[in-house]
Amino acid sequence: MNRARSVAVLLLLLACDDKKASTSGSASASASASALAPASASAPAAASASASAPPPASAAACAAVPDAITAQHVLVAYNGAKDAPKGVTRSKAEAKTRAEEVATKAKAGTDFSELVAQYTDDPGSKDRRGSVGKFTRHKMVKPFADAAFALRVDETSGVVESPYGFHVIKRNQ
Repeated sequence: MNRARSVAVLLLLLACDDKKASTSGSASASASASALAPASASAPAAASASASAPPPASAAACAAVPDAITAQHVLVAYNGAKDAPKGVTRSKAEAKTRAEEVATKAKAGTDFSELVAQYTDDPGSKDRRGSVGKFTRHKMVKPFADAAFALRVDETSGVVESPYGFHVIKRNQ
């Protein structure tokens, strides 16, 4: 079943790439996507998985996989976390508890910018109300990017751990 999902995701991504290439006029991207599609479609695993694969990619499915998004975050650092500010003395367990408090308040409707002002340990984004700006998936550490890109617009994450500490993320765009 996992193999079938992998093939389905690959075909969806190829279809989205092919659609983007055809709308932007890039023949080379379209040609490379087309060159990959027949090879994977002729593979025995793809043929056996096609019965459980989702229907071909639609414009909505392609739009659901953005190249870049914008987000805000609250970072709760702990002593020993990567680049933790010198004044941070809380333990990892204390930081996680504090981040869980932020997530609970955010999901209950507390203004996210107010939570940033009260809780964040990220001096780089604090003055921007927690904004990390517009970013692509590969510009952030994997746990942060995975969580942020999984959110819907205006949705807030639970607690996300990275080498920098614990984040609560709100996707804005």
